[in-house]
Amino acid sequence: MKKRSWQNRISIDPRVCGGQACIRGTRIMVSLLVDYLANGDSEEQVLAAYPTLEREDVRAAMRYAAELARERVIPAGVGA
Repeated sequence: MKKRSWQNRISIDPRVCGGQACIRGTRIMVSLLVDYLANGDSEEQVLAAYPTLEREDVRAAMRYAAELARERVIPAGVGA
């Protein structure tokens, strides 16, 4: 796997969507795509809903999210 292979497809600009990570050249937030996939939608369903996206955009969103998950630990109710 190529490290940071999401960088050519994801942009973060404080003037676009409040600085949220978006697919470059769009206002489609990475978090939106990750939410769809986490809720069980397939790549095909996401691409049908957002026809301007390419399959590699969706995969870049997942790689970006995976990198964030490696960098930040949020306790998941351990000991609760």
